[in-house]
Amino acid sequence: MMWAGRVFRAALSGAPCGHRAQSALAQLRGILEEELEGIRGAGTWKSERVITSRQGPRIHVDGISGGILNFCANNYLGLSSHPEVIQAGLRALEEFGAGLSSVRFICGTQSIHKDLEAKIARFHQREDAILYPSCFDANAGLFEALLTPEDAVLSDELNHASIIDGIRLCKAHKYRYRHLDMADLEAKLQEAQKHRLRLVATDGAFSMDGDIAPLQEICCLASQYGALVFVDECHATGFLGATGRGTDELLGVMDQVTIINSTLGKALGGASGGYTTGPGSLVSLLRQRARPYLFSNSLPPAVVGCASKALDLLMESNAVIQSMAAKTQRFRSKMEAAGFTISGANHPICPVMLGDARLASCMADDMLKRGIFVIGFSYPVVPKGKARIRVQISAVHSEEDIDRCVEAFVEVGRLHGALP
Repeated sequence: MMWAGRVFRAALSGAPCGHRAQSALAQLRGILEEELEGIRGAGTWKSERVITSRQGPRIHVDGISGGILNFCANNYLGLSSHPEVIQAGLRALEEFGAGLSSVRFICGTQSIHKDLEAKIARFHQREDAILYPSCFDANAGLFEALLTPEDAVLSDELNHASIIDGIRLCKAHKYRYRHLDMADLEAKLQEAQKHRLRLVATDGAFSMDGDIAPLQEICCLASQYGALVFVDECHATGFLGATGRGTDELLGVMDQVTIINSTLGKALGGASGGYTTGPGSLVSLLRQRARPYLFSNSLPPAVVGCASKALDLLMESNAVIQSMAAKTQRFRSKMEAAGFTISGANHPICPVMLGDARLASCMADDMLKRGIFVIGFSYPVVPKGKARIRVQISAVHSEEDIDRCVEAFVEVGRLHGALP
């Protein structure tokens, strides 16, 4: 029985460590619960509604009977459930399998990955492109690989969180200019003249406000002060510009923007994936140094197949782009006529500005009761005091869908005192 005695003594000697671990866990739980209660108390708690159908203009939501009109997806062109896009994904799944079980540089590059990268580069009229699991990863990989302590990056203060986080990872000197303020950008560019490279980083279209970067002015200042221009086009690729190339096409500066990052997870099929497109030498450097690329599995073949077909459909016709622009104008004009304040330019992101976080959340809940799926956004996603319900128009919404959404907003707005 000597072994039993040794086990008993070991258990006794381990008890204090176990007790300390339990105390640390209890302390952690207390801290977390206090933090969570603070979020609930501020009215900024974010609940996830569960969809039980395909993505589209009409969806089914768990716990709610009947169909719901969806006005909060990034499904700008309605391609997330397009039959040709789905079939392309199924074909890729059958031919190339479920996944690669590898990063790209080991054994994770298939012909369809290279084909899609070439197609993206042609679409944007750039030299080359590189795929990532998401555009968040593309932004995380770019700045650290490209910029050194000798360089500088100048970022709009309302850039997407992924740009902000990507910039934090690099060792370049960091400048932040006021949102869309070209005088402030010029002052920062003057201050940054002492650095080797200067990179101006901006969203093309800002996802929370629906406004568009003044790329003509940005590119002019960049030329004047010897800077490069980077644009994140996640909320522009596929539907802004005459042929959907994005804000650089919309504003006539395609030849002046050096680097574009964008996503396959919004207008281009809605599945997942992101990319960088630009100079061939930059893309080659990213394949060697971008950590999200080097240490993440390759995009699944089905995702690649869907995105490739979405690009094909977009390049065949721009009719869907024109349709969405008309529907966006219809929603914005009707909401403003009803007395709501809609932020941004003529972009399918239509933020209904409400100010109060709890009001935005309660109104969104009541909209769902009326068959309209929208989401309230509040701090920390947007600044304090600028809560809103972000409505997003899709090319596959009908005019009747849009009118029904406006009618529900008017009814709920009056119920909550947001309208007279």
